Amino acid sequence: MKIVPDTSVVIDGRISRRVESGEYAGATVYVPEAVIGEIEAQANNGREIGWDGLSELQRLAELADAGDIDVEYVGERASEAEIQRASAGAIDAKIRDLAVAHDATFVTSDIVQAEVAKAKGLAVEYLEPEAREVEALAIENYFDESTMSVHLKDGVVPMAKRGDVGNITYQEIGETELDTETLKEYASEIRDTAKRSDDAFIELSEEGMTIAQVRDMRIAIATPPFSDGFEITAVRPIVKTTMADYEHEEDLKERLLERDRGVLIAGAPGAGKSTFAQAVAEFLDDNGYVVKTMEKPRDLQVEEEITQYTELGGSMEKTADSLLMVRPDYTIYDEVRKTDDFEVFSDMRLAGVGMVGVVHATRPIDALQRLVGRVELGMIPQIVDTVVFIEDGDVDTVYNVTTEVKVPEGLMEEDLARPVIQVTDFETGTPAYEIYTFNRQVVTVPLDGENGASESGVDKLAKNEIEREIRSATRGPVEVELRSGNEAVAYVTEDDISHVIGKGGGRIQDIENRLGVTIDVRTFEDKPDHADAPSDGGSERGGAGGADASEVGGEVVTPEITGQHIIIPVTEASPGETVEVRADGEYLCTATVGRGGEIQISRGSAIAEELERAIDRELLVTVVRE
Repeated sequence: MKIVPDTSVVIDGRISRRVESGEYAGATVYVPEAVIGEIEAQANNGREIGWDGLSELQRLAELADAGDIDVEYVGERASEAEIQRASAGAIDAKIRDLAVAHDATFVTSDIVQAEVAKAKGLAVEYLEPEAREVEALAIENYFDESTMSVHLKDGVVPMAKRGDVGNITYQEIGETELDTETLKEYASEIRDTAKRSDDAFIELSEEGMTIAQVRDMRIAIATPPFSDGFEITAVRPIVKTTMADYEHEEDLKERLLERDRGVLIAGAPGAGKSTFAQAVAEFLDDNGYVVKTMEKPRDLQVEEEITQYTELGGSMEKTADSLLMVRPDYTIYDEVRKTDDFEVFSDMRLAGVGMVGVVHATRPIDALQRLVGRVELGMIPQIVDTVVFIEDGDVDTVYNVTTEVKVPEGLMEEDLARPVIQVTDFETGTPAYEIYTFNRQVVTVPLDGENGASESGVDKLAKNEIEREIRSATRGPVEVELRSGNEAVAYVTEDDISHVIGKGGGRIQDIENRLGVTIDVRTFEDKPDHADAPSDGGSERGGAGGADASEVGGEVVTPEITGQHIIIPVTEASPGETVEVRADGEYLCTATVGRGGEIQISRGSAIAEELERAIDRELLVTVVRE
């Protein structure tokens, strides 16, 4: 008997097993060099299937040495380009040609390969891919009913997170330190099970990291040099909930069923966000909606009717494009973290798909702020109209997000009306935040219930903006006191007062018109506590080099002045994150980090002029995360 195996049956070890069982006893096995090249490439890329294939080739060599079979290596080695195009059939064609040349039976467990070979008149033996039930893994012995995750590392005693949702503790669950060989045995069992079982799969296989899903467990296997030691982490849900298990259940159900929504489920790690997302998915499915998920890795524990998708071709954008063809009513996106994720979430929502995204956030408003800078401000309520904050496994806060053209709370002049995103408590209807553009900056202002802005909100914002505008016309220090929502007093030096007021009061009138605030300009001598007024030393912040990093905190940055912008590179804050820009520790402005990891401030604005003066004085410019 003469056979030519393809890559699929070499990888799964089917040839050596059939030799040992007697079915291929005495056969001549023609091993294509193209198969060897493909397997070697897979092993070099750190893929376990490559190593499995190499093990099978070694077993065939041992069987040949024992005289059970004859093994011949035939054909040409596949080129790098052919290996890269393996999925398009480049290597399959070479293998089929060798079966014809040697008048051998072509053996495969690839149904497409088998059908093509039959169509070409080859003798074909199709071996159905093997599947077996998932047996208990050795790592499962570390779990009990209260265990959420198990953490195993060489040289360390076994650790686990155990307890109830909202009361999880990280604790030792063994006394003996683990060794590398034990962990390798666990890893081999996990990989083998994930590849061969219908109830498991390999989610990610890269050099140094393998992520497998086995039943309800997500298992990550990290190896050097990616990690500093051999490590296995297994996570599983400890509870499965329904909407009935949560606060505001009826209101949330009614809201979700009213129309397709854009929802962000936010909370700290371990708070129970994904558990709530699973409950939402099954509730929508039970009510006749077509529900899909987008996950990497796929670990939501949902019913079979809900199809779970991961990255397509390494891209969630491609997954989204495919889902738009399927047209689900709702898509659960777990997790939305990077700018690309927010863009995909936004695109699908604007295309009319109901979206539920899972986001890490320590406050409810932080989830919404992560959209700032990633999408146009006015589009946010069309993308997200509901924020659900999960804490200690239950719904803590629900925000309703709308937009309205109005004068922001705390400001008075009618000509200051603008689009304002209003964030209100869903249960009480109480205003919580307003988000809008003020003097070319996006600001998020906390509100004091129904009575408007808090002292630290609009008042602080207005004071900073007035100081900034006045400083654009001064060389000395500036202090501002707010008298009411639309009145303020600005104190400057005697030398600066004429520059601030301008000819015929024109300059101060322009500032008042821009800010919608009446400003009374006075000297420090008119200030009741003028003895404590800052001395005329060029700036109330001190002279050049007046502060160092240890005094002011934050990330020290070096702004770059271009023809149209001042560009501030930021490395310690993520794109979309809101930060404060300071000079020698004094507040300059609040800004949002752009996609390129930088802040751009248009030259000619009051903020830019103040920043340029700070740069000229060699003040220490820092960026502080809020």
